[in-house]
Amino acid sequence: MFGGLDPGSQPQPMAEINTTPLVDVMLVLLVVFIITAPLLTHALRVDLPDAQAPVAAEKPETIRVSIDAAGVVHWNDEALDSVAALDARLAQVALSKPQPELHLRAERSTRYERIAAVISSAQRAGIEHIGFVTDPRASPQQAGQESR
Repeated sequence: MFGGLDPGSQPQPMAEINTTPLVDVMLVLLVVFIITAPLLTHALRVDLPDAQAPVAAEKPETIRVSIDAAGVVHWNDEALDSVAALDARLAQVALSKPQPELHLRAERSTRYERIAAVISSAQRAGIEHIGFVTDPRASPQQAGQESR
């Protein structure tokens, strides 16, 4: 029976909030924090092992190989006169450590056979990293207007 002490009266709901359980919980929390606060400030000395960080790997050199519309191969903006010159440079570069990255760029109108020949020369020499460089700004319509 809530709200009344008279057993014969109609039960009425209590109009006041009982704050006793709230005060009890708050006092228990206060005691817990008073006990645990000194433990949180206690420092413990730990001897950690000395570890050396590994040396950062060097960024490999980048070699730009480009092929123009006439099929002439350029090595870092220097025109090569023959396939043998390209093969010699690729073989020399493949022996260096770390091995450089080969960035291949070709004009849109370059024949695929010429591009495939350069790629196969690089593979025969042992070049492991070959990237293809494209120009995303040139749309097919712009390329058609440039060739006119």
